[in-house]
Amino acid sequence: MSSLTFKVGDMVGRKSYGMDILFKIIEINKKTNTAVLKGLEMRLIADAKLDDLVFPDAKTVQRYRKQSEEAQKECIRKIYRRRSLEREQLRSVSGRAPEEFFEMPGKILHLDGDPEYLEECLKAYQSLQLDVVGEFVPEKEQPVQVWHLLHQHRPDILILTGHDAYIKNEKNDFQSLKYYRNSRYFVEAVQKARKYEPGKDDLVIFAGACQSHYEALLAAGANFASSPQRVMIHALDPVFLVEKVAFTSINESVNIFELIKHTITGLDGVGGLETRGKFRLGLPKSPY
Repeated sequence: MSSLTFKVGDMVGRKSYGMDILFKIIEINKKTNTAVLKGLEMRLIADAKLDDLVFPDAKTVQRYRKQSEEAQKECIRKIYRRRSLEREQLRSVSGRAPEEFFEMPGKILHLDGDPEYLEECLKAYQSLQLDVVGEFVPEKEQPVQVWHLLHQHRPDILILTGHDAYIKNEKNDFQSLKYYRNSRYFVEAVQKARKYEPGKDDLVIFAGACQSHYEALLAAGANFASSPQRVMIHALDPVFLVEKVAFTSINESVNIFELIKHTITGLDGVGGLETRGKFRLGLPKSPY
């Protein structure tokens, strides 16, 4: 196919990968006959030759979106089942109805390098009744802006995400940050955030996107990061992960297995360290 066949904004798949992921074209270079692609649901940026691209048919798009929507809905169902169980446990321990208490989950500051992903995340936060401030900040700008935004919003939980990708190389080197599209910016942003608040239980940080340098992000000071197996992660994985932190009592450590179980990608995509929760329970609930 010629470069004129495609335009920015088109939905495409890659023939060489069996159209396993659907993308949106965000840039076309006619001189090199290549395109820069952004995953529709996965936090991935990829380069591809135009002759490797193909338009998916309507059934393929419908099936792809349905699978993603069902995965999201199942995560949300699991979360609400867990919360319902926790409220019943509260009743049995306190002898009081859950309605007598009020809840104060941890406040979240979410910096996202993609405005469309951010919009989807904010919808998910709203459906999960989370206290969040969302800011569109390109990955390169996150190390520059994170200090000011932390001072402005004073969150309990910080998310640094957007796009990323591991760049294949002859050395097959997974340890050098130069072989990752945006991991170095996430690492720098985590380091800046840790200068603002060194304590991992005082400011909980998730950092990374698809195929990010997991070990470097944790070493920089993140509590949780992607991607242990250098796989793609879903756009909403950071939301589902920090929800568990936001709704775990300040008197308890977050159950890491339970936390990761509530994500779409699972252990291959996200992981992290023992961390104390950010949820506070109040009594009594004001009638006003």
